[in-house]
Amino acid sequence: MRILFITADGFEDTELLCPMYRFKEEGCQVDIAAPDWGEVKGKRGYPVSANLALDEVEPSGFRMLFLPGGKAPDRLRTVPEVLDIVRAFDRDKRPIAAICHGPLILASAGLLKGRRATCYWKVAGAIEQAGARYEDSPVVVDENLITSREPVDLPEFMKKVIEALHEQGEE
Repeated sequence: MRILFITADGFEDTELLCPMYRFKEEGCQVDIAAPDWGEVKGKRGYPVSANLALDEVEPSGFRMLFLPGGKAPDRLRTVPEVLDIVRAFDRDKRPIAAICHGPLILASAGLLKGRRATCYWKVAGAIEQAGARYEDSPVVVDENLITSREPVDLPEFMKKVIEALHEQGEE
């Protein structure tokens, strides 16, 4: 099972690293896509290697999309390749997990109108403006979208994400 992470410099370290290792525990292959191939650094300076540039991503080759938060989503939410990838996952009803500022990308892709979602409280207004029904909960599942607020919610969030991964694998 291949999982696609999309990120850029300034990602929230724990929101990328903890899920990445959790997916690896499940036996998944994790691919990290960024604007350019190579090293990207988290807000706290932790580096990860992007093994794909955004223009190299073929969405159909992945089981799930993961959008970590931090400052990276604000940089990525206007990148056409990112929006195309996110829309492809949604069109195919494959799971999309987004935490913290990650749901901003969903908003920019036009996926939140009439759907339930959560995010970091400082960007809740932005997802409401995009048409989402904001819920201040650790995790919100609405069809294929799984959203969460912040690092402290990772245990509950990842439980739902892993459940969705296995449910999707049964189809």
